[in-house]
Amino acid sequence: MKWKSIEQLSADIRAGKTTAVELAEAALKRAKEVEEYNALITVIEDAVDRAKEVDAAIKAGELDDSPLAGIPYVAKDNYLTKGVRTTAASNILSNFVPEFSSTVIEKINQAGGVLIAKANHDAFAHGSSNENSDFGPVLNPHDKTRVPGGSSGGVAAAVELGIVPFGLGSDTGGSIRQPASFTGTVGYKPTYGLTSRYGVVAMISSTDTMGPIASSAQDCATVLEVISGRDENDSTTIERDQHAYTDLDSSLKGKKIGVIKEYLGEGVAPAVKESIETAASAAKEQGAEVVEVSIPNIENALPAYYIIMPAEVSSNLSRYDGIRYGATQEGKDLEDVYIQSRTKGFNDENKRRIMMGTYVLSSGYYDAYYKKAQAVRTLLIQEFEKVFVDVDFLIGPTAPTTAFELGRNTEDPLEMYLADIMTVAVSLVGVPAISIPSGKDEDSLPIGLQVIAPQRHDRELLGIASGFESVLGYES
Repeated sequence: MKWKSIEQLSADIRAGKTTAVELAEAALKRAKEVEEYNALITVIEDAVDRAKEVDAAIKAGELDDSPLAGIPYVAKDNYLTKGVRTTAASNILSNFVPEFSSTVIEKINQAGGVLIAKANHDAFAHGSSNENSDFGPVLNPHDKTRVPGGSSGGVAAAVELGIVPFGLGSDTGGSIRQPASFTGTVGYKPTYGLTSRYGVVAMISSTDTMGPIASSAQDCATVLEVISGRDENDSTTIERDQHAYTDLDSSLKGKKIGVIKEYLGEGVAPAVKESIETAASAAKEQGAEVVEVSIPNIENALPAYYIIMPAEVSSNLSRYDGIRYGATQEGKDLEDVYIQSRTKGFNDENKRRIMMGTYVLSSGYYDAYYKKAQAVRTLLIQEFEKVFVDVDFLIGPTAPTTAFELGRNTEDPLEMYLADIMTVAVSLVGVPAISIPSGKDEDSLPIGLQVIAPQRHDRELLGIASGFESVLGYES
């Protein structure tokens, strides 16, 4: 099942060809049909009641300017949703029902969107394969023996399986883009701060970014139009563009595009490299100027990320004690309650990252590790700024390979972390990036083209991504 574009669905609703109730019922029906993929944690059965309210509001003319009115969607289960269980895919929050919703969810609700489910993901977004979920792994829609990518794999799978037209993910080191690559969907990470982090379970506060996974760059732009902008509850948010994000310039002619040299070297699968080269050639044929560029410190982004990330994880997860909220375990005294709650509530990957983070922040190691990683981050920011003086956009693979087999890397954390090697630099620098389908390998598994733009050039990024979609003509 494939949905029409959000724009077409919205037009159909307003023309009376369909209703929010019919779309919600179709989404819920499809969710039941594909339960075996384990893409969802909590299905909201009363979403139809919400859809009835939206239909009434549309009929009353209260949502005339909203492009998302009546459109069903899913949200990664780290988004707080008032009255609906939010687990962060972790045992420690298995019974947590928040009393308020995240800013992004509130904006979509106000726009008439209909949330039909909370999507599965790696617990606390700690993972690159969706195998670290305490609710079981998500299966790749193209091959059930393979991973969908992580951590927003449930959202990506839900879109590719046709449950919904779009979903909300979070991208901390590639968690929207990499699963989009593995599933053949479009995953967009906005400029850091363009979407609010308020009400989303924190992983790395300095890189966490909320964004959509959909079937096209245009659909991503439609969602961004609703969710972007300043939020008084998140001091890191920035002003949105004064022009509509949906007003896209998809022409490749005259654009200066840099192919990242370091992203096409050793370790990149031949089919992935060929796909990126094909995209570069197609851009040239459309009149773009395509050159090879080098970002020397990009090879240090992954080790820097895996020092900065666990350091912030260690701090952010300290609030989960099994007392204030979430699942509480019994113990002989307060300290034992803490120990039992965290021992049973956190999985192995959560504990690994907490210990790594505590270590790099500890006395005697802060300067040796954390401080140096932040210095690398500064160098990366400078190198990206320098390269964007000469080119408008950067391209390269989203991931070095296509989706790997379930269980292949679970016993080798370092190998698993390498799945993020193409995405973490963008997150550390805070620039926007998008993954769009650009071909398939010999096993018919999707390949993602990553397109990167300077900070706050989100509309331009979505435009050129739309242009690449037209030229490449790829459909999952």
